[in-house]
Amino acid sequence: MNEAPRADLHKVPDEIASMFDSVASRYDMMDALMTGGLNNVWMAALRKAVAPHPGERILDLAAGTGTSSAALAKGGAEVVACDLSEGMIEVGRERHPDIEFVRGNAMSLDFEEASFDAVTISWGLRNIPDPGLALREMMRVVRPRGRLVVLEFSTPTSRVFRGLYGAYQSTVMPALARVASTNDGAYDYLVESIRQWPSQEEVAHMIAANGWREVEYRNLTGGIACLHRAVKPLP
Repeated sequence: MNEAPRADLHKVPDEIASMFDSVASRYDMMDALMTGGLNNVWMAALRKAVAPHPGERILDLAAGTGTSSAALAKGGAEVVACDLSEGMIEVGRERHPDIEFVRGNAMSLDFEEASFDAVTISWGLRNIPDPGLALREMMRVVRPRGRLVVLEFSTPTSRVFRGLYGAYQSTVMPALARVASTNDGAYDYLVESIRQWPSQEEVAHMIAANGWREVEYRNLTGGIACLHRAVKPLP
């Protein structure tokens, strides 16, 4: 086992940031490896759900190395990539020099009210110790009728598929992490955080309970991932 930072389910922000710092250099490679290339399918679904337009300003939280931000920027929107990890941001700036990267905590965003047309967060909401507070902060910084899109790992809907996915998490993912990752403990946390995360219906309820309206979700790949959408109500 590598002697490297590893967060736990208390999700202390500094520990989360340090853990992602330690995997930043190989994060995108591991993402593709762990998902068998489905990460590209899910990013395409994210972009379609956000439907960015030229001239719009979009906040991409938990942006990491900027893969999601780059996908959103293709539509001509101005994308601000925000992440807690300096290591991830450093890699992102090297790979996507045309995108603005800033360090920030989703529970206390350093942006003015109603300053974005949409806000997204991919694979990051479950890493926040108070996701409800983060959802309220997201709503604060988007304009009325502004859009929220959350892409997150979820619960497969089929019991058989759920069992197979659980076996994959317990056997294949740790083996891949030991061979290819700079911090295999980080991927132990990944599995733990996915298993601890609420179901699709519970996440949708959480989003609605924190002020968002027109909440809906769509399962991706049998529920391995889920795309949640909502809108900020008018005053």
